[in-house]
Amino acid sequence: MDLGIRGRKAIVCAASKGLGRACAMSLARDGVDLVITARTKEALEATAEEIRRATGVKVTAVPGDIATEEGRKAALAACPAPDILVNNAGGPPRGDFREWGRDDWVRAIDANMLAPIFMIKAVVDGMVERGFGRIVNITSASVKSPIPELGMSNGARAGLTGFVAGIARQVAQHNVTINNLLPGPFLTDRLRAGAIEAARQSNRAVDEIVAERAKGSPAGRVGNPEEFGEACAFLCAASSGFIVGQNLLLDGGAFNSSMG
Repeated sequence: MDLGIRGRKAIVCAASKGLGRACAMSLARDGVDLVITARTKEALEATAEEIRRATGVKVTAVPGDIATEEGRKAALAACPAPDILVNNAGGPPRGDFREWGRDDWVRAIDANMLAPIFMIKAVVDGMVERGFGRIVNITSASVKSPIPELGMSNGARAGLTGFVAGIARQVAQHNVTINNLLPGPFLTDRLRAGAIEAARQSNRAVDEIVAERAKGSPAGRVGNPEEFGEACAFLCAASSGFIVGQNLLLDGGAFNSSMG
């Protein structure tokens, strides 16, 4: 399927691994030139080279933390007029909200709410002027079904969701769409890290923990990051301009609701 975005330019944040990397790879397969960011230079450069070899598109690696003003400036300097923006950042740590102080909350809000908002602010008017734009925010299934030990993620990402619901409807008439992708359990480093910690606490095997997570999904498995990347590319398609302000949940059916 031709998504009609060949030759477009995209910024994909936190793209050295996991779901961000999957989104970057899927966009590249559809002919989109990329600027990718991540905090770890070596991993980012390796991912950039892998995408170049696999797809032949131009990939510019910009090391930096997208949760900081400096990281955002660096990404935008490399691609000041993107057609596509994929917002992503690592999630806050798990824990008990009683243990979190103000600084913990500020870091979570900076990364998972304010950074995407500031990136949208930087690029959306240019998209409106050019008559094309696709913005996808990677949030979390916890926006719809809160996870008790991920309270900071629940709160910060829900705040972003509320903001996007308003701005998306203000720019849709200009063929600029803003939507959110809500991942459930996908086989990423973050899921593995959680499984390792759970295995340590319960004296069980890591594979057993992952299999347990898989049983919680009607699909009977955890997600493949490539599936997530393809969903992102679909939302960025030229033909997806009527999908506005939506929260696409990718959790294998775990959230039990007639209305999604």
